[in-house]
Amino acid sequence: MRSVARMIASFGGCGFAPRAPGTVGSLAALWVGIPLLQHAAWMGIAIVLCCVIGYWATATISGGEDHGWIVIDEVAGMWLSMWPLAPLSPFSLRWADIFWLVLAFALFRLFDITKPGPVGWFDRRHDAVGIMGDDIVAGMGAGLIVMALHAIA
Repeated sequence: MRSVARMIASFGGCGFAPRAPGTVGSLAALWVGIPLLQHAAWMGIAIVLCCVIGYWATATISGGEDHGWIVIDEVAGMWLSMWPLAPLSPFSLRWADIFWLVLAFALFRLFDITKPGPVGWFDRRHDAVGIMGDDIVAGMGAGLIVMALHAIA
């Protein structure tokens, strides 16, 4: 089961990228998440499953340490930052849609790297809740900003 947990935690191996595994994991999540955006419910289900299965995988293999190759937390956070854009058809992406997706990615990475407020609090925990929690909160913050800006645009 540890090898399954390791594959999940690395999001199919994305976490083993030689440089910037968190960014690689976030980009992979963006790519995989675009088709899920066709229906908000699909994205919501995917986020819940990612959080639950990601927590299990992280708790199984991390030993409380946030290894750089663990990127399932980035997947959950990235999908949360994209969720306000649903419904979005991957077959008819417009330049405006791409702008919003890039903004969601940039805001999520900004919050994940700088760790403001509650993101930093979760990051200081040394367990699976902290590993998953900082990216979930970063994704929620990015998603709220994307939602607010998208609503007024």
